[in-house]
Amino acid sequence: MPPSPRTPDDRASRQRRSLRQAPARSEGAGPLITGTVVRPDSDGASCVITTDSEGSRLARLDSQVQSIELRTYVFLDSLQPQLAAYMGTVSQGFLPIPGDACLWLEVSPGMAVHRVTDIALKASTVRLGQMIVERAFGSLALYHRDQSNVLHSGDVVLEAIGNTVEQRSRCEVSWTEIIRAITPDHAVLINRQNRRGSMIQAGMSMFILETEPAGYVLIAANEAEKASNITVVDVKAVGAFGRLTLAGREGDVEEAAAAAMHAIHHINTTAKGSARGRG
Repeated sequence: MPPSPRTPDDRASRQRRSLRQAPARSEGAGPLITGTVVRPDSDGASCVITTDSEGSRLARLDSQVQSIELRTYVFLDSLQPQLAAYMGTVSQGFLPIPGDACLWLEVSPGMAVHRVTDIALKASTVRLGQMIVERAFGSLALYHRDQSNVLHSGDVVLEAIGNTVEQRSRCEVSWTEIIRAITPDHAVLINRQNRRGSMIQAGMSMFILETEPAGYVLIAANEAEKASNITVVDVKAVGAFGRLTLAGREGDVEEAAAAAMHAIHHINTTAKGSARGRG
């Protein structure tokens, strides 16, 4: 009886096992991660080593990549129409489409986002929608119609930086509130400040949420839009704090707020890290 054909997953598993069993590199030769490594004890062209090898990434033993802190890991299984449209207004890369799967990663230090982006894009056919490099933090958004592609890139990044999803930072809720029957003056000022989302109208109720780290407002917004007929006014997912503003009829806003807070609670049931530093 002929042997059953091996699947890509089988072949990948065998490759990973063979790499783990491979003899160690010579002493003093650091592991190679995809990208370029500069050796401080060398001069000239000899100080630069470049590799795009999957094996080299999996075989690393000690690297600066493993010092990267995973602040936010947010997987959105299906981008809702309003959130996808809002993210498209701030996207400098490929535009998201409603129904796409999305992975939002935030790491520290900020410049490390370039290495993380490189690893993620070489792992699968995901598209890069955003990459934000701040002084302390760096964020990126990956999109693809196929959830498995997005999840695979996420898994490869986690393995490369020596983290798990559970090691992401917890979500600290800095502020949350429902304001009912908003006044005309208040509505006008909000609309002037937030030009990328929909407008809020006088008489609507408004749900506001502030989180640390910032990226967690995305899953709150996506789950709120799934749960209720609300208007997405503002979603700021970068910076020290994330801010979400939703509006609608009072009952719809209450339902959306409950879904958003449930999503945050679910994050915190597994996350072990601290938003204010390494856990």
